[in-house]
Amino acid sequence: MATLLTRLSSKAMDNLLLKGKKIVLGVTGGIAAYKAVEVVSRLRKAGAEVHVMMTREATEFVTELTFREISGNPVAQDMWAKVQQYNVEHIALANLADLMLIVPATANVIAKAAVGIADDLMTTTILATKAPLFFAPAMNTGMYENPATQVNLSVLKERGFRIIEPATGHLACGVEGKGRLPEPAAIVQEVFDFFAEAKALQGKRILVTAGGTEEALDPVRFLGNRSTGRMGYAIAEIAAKRGAEVVLVSGPTSLAVPAGVRAVKIRSAREMEQAVLAEYDRVDAVIKTAAVADYRPKETAPQKIKKSDGELTLTLVRNPDILYKLGQHKKHQVLVGFAAETNDLETYARKKLEKKNLDFIVANDVSAHDAGFGTDTNRVQIFYRDGREESQPLMSKARLAGLILDRLKEQWDEMSEGIELFPKS
Repeated sequence: MATLLTRLSSKAMDNLLLKGKKIVLGVTGGIAAYKAVEVVSRLRKAGAEVHVMMTREATEFVTELTFREISGNPVAQDMWAKVQQYNVEHIALANLADLMLIVPATANVIAKAAVGIADDLMTTTILATKAPLFFAPAMNTGMYENPATQVNLSVLKERGFRIIEPATGHLACGVEGKGRLPEPAAIVQEVFDFFAEAKALQGKRILVTAGGTEEALDPVRFLGNRSTGRMGYAIAEIAAKRGAEVVLVSGPTSLAVPAGVRAVKIRSAREMEQAVLAEYDRVDAVIKTAAVADYRPKETAPQKIKKSDGELTLTLVRNPDILYKLGQHKKHQVLVGFAAETNDLETYARKKLEKKNLDFIVANDVSAHDAGFGTDTNRVQIFYRDGREESQPLMSKARLAGLILDRLKEQWDEMSEGIELFPKS
């Protein structure tokens, strides 16, 4: 009975997740194109509004009429065809989509998407959209395993696109191996999972600190560091996309504030301390990526310091340790810290984890040329209070942001498991 109720509940939830969602489904010229018909049918039955676009090659396998009848909408094929519903068809489709799904994705369209070629309606729409983009590869095993295809798939993953892994089995070309399009139910489940993830942090309030701080020497000079704020901004953006209420306390940066995020701009460590403490009691988690200056000048000159012969001596004093203070006053919050080190990464990270009463800490070697400050990628180790640790390979900061938020949600899930839902009276 419980299992049945769970299934019914899950099905009802899936229908609610997709109700009214606009999904643009691209069909390319592979034998697996026939499976895309069932994908469209399942999406529509789940409440989604489906708009199909086809390559010229796809029409050799399945007719435009089939998709028009199943989706209930006109099918887009040619950028130069007579306009039916959209002003500029590929741009309209790109802007319309809540999600774009390419089923099947041939080696050809994957290669074009990886290098940004836009020579037909399909690839032009892929290039123009800002919607989440899913590729479901389907091809001969040799083509799939070819290094060129694997590099192209890696490029798409690094850009944040999702790859629905092909299945292994008997292929239409007569060989056994990887490259088979997954069953339509599995593909549609990936869509369900995505929209469920988009609500994963709904009801949670998260404070993120980002960027470096500036400690003024005089009206034109300051002590600072090389932090660009990219890691913190990526976390704030993805947390908001997953439904959280996000406050971003940011030092100076050239980055735009992500949509749906409330930003508090600061310059110095003391300003950041005030801003963070003002929000602390109202949030469920703090993710502290900011590179806060440990020291500040004891005195700030009221006028520009003029150069002169001889040395200039500066007296520095300690800045407040914001994360330590948060750890000392922690109640219900989950605290996540970052450790930017150039040596003895694990030793310093574990010491900081313990001293500052963190739930977990993300540590990275900022001396590496492809990780840390000023890069689009990062390579980290994550250490937990219970002694666990995990090493993550080089990945984009956007992808790492999602992983950190996954770990944060796991912390909340573990905490909730200890709550007695039906206490005895």
